[in-house]
Amino acid sequence: MVNEIKSVADRLIGLRDILDVSVEEAAQVCGVSVDQYKKYESGESDIPLGVLDSMAKKYKFDVSTLISGEEPHNKSYYVTKLGDEVSVNRNADYDYKYHGQGFIGRKIDPFVCSVPPRDKDDIHLNQHPGQEFDFVIEGELKVIVGEKEFNLKVGESVIYDASQPHGFTSLNGTTAKFLAIVI
Repeated sequence: MVNEIKSVADRLIGLRDILDVSVEEAAQVCGVSVDQYKKYESGESDIPLGVLDSMAKKYKFDVSTLISGEEPHNKSYYVTKLGDEVSVNRNADYDYKYHGQGFIGRKIDPFVCSVPPRDKDDIHLNQHPGQEFDFVIEGELKVIVGEKEFNLKVGESVIYDASQPHGFTSLNGTTAKFLAIVI
């Protein structure tokens, strides 16, 4: 996990340097303090998807470049074969598998996420721009959005404003899987 965080941080630094963007400007774009942004670039802190997405949208590059280190090349379609998805496991809270890395100009970022069971007090909350759609494909999932909690079973879903704090845990002592589409 530490190597993945450092790899993404190094790509973020490289792109910021190429674009001639100061640390201060990058921190402002991402809505974080300069000190927090420096922690992201040093690899000291996990880099939230929202930070990567903010940089990608502002400077018009593909977020998958930061996640995978490769530029997308396909214009009409992209097939992700089992095992070819990009792992975005930057912390122990969630196991993200990114499925959109090869498609140019996509409007969504699709992930298959695995979430182990944990106490409510141990749930890591995320925030990022846009909307998120989560569809349970295995197990049972507790979704927290702001002050609301939803228990979802296979085949059930929720869509929400992803700028609100949100997080997940599985229910019934087993790992849950869900499709997350970030728009």
